[in-house]
Amino acid sequence: MPSPFQVDVVSPEAVVWSGEAELVIARTTEGDIGIMAEHEPTMAVLATGSASIQTGSETVTVAVHGGFLQIYRNQVTLLSDRAEIVEGDAEVARAKADLLREAEEADTAEEADAAEEADAQSE
Repeated sequence: MPSPFQVDVVSPEAVVWSGEAELVIARTTEGDIGIMAEHEPTMAVLATGSASIQTGSETVTVAVHGGFLQIYRNQVTLLSDRAEIVEGDAEVARAKADLLREAEEADTAEEADAAEEADAQSE
């Protein structure tokens, strides 16, 4: 039986998921990474997609949009710009992650428009 390790999925708004897992599979900009207990310390950039957290009795699927993955001292942290637990498999999570990316892009565009308008009013 694989040894458990601590996993935290965190977004700026909240801790999305926290608990012990036996296996984490996440998508990075370099490709998919599988993580088990006692993994080498690693830092990676998360790609928009899904992360799968296997706790032994269940699998939690998380849609993530960007961020970082850290593996250190038997603890895995996924720090994501936007993350959400989804019902379903990796394909459902990837579709949700695409929606999260689109929402992020829309928010960024709105902020840029507001900044331009504020600059124009101050002149």
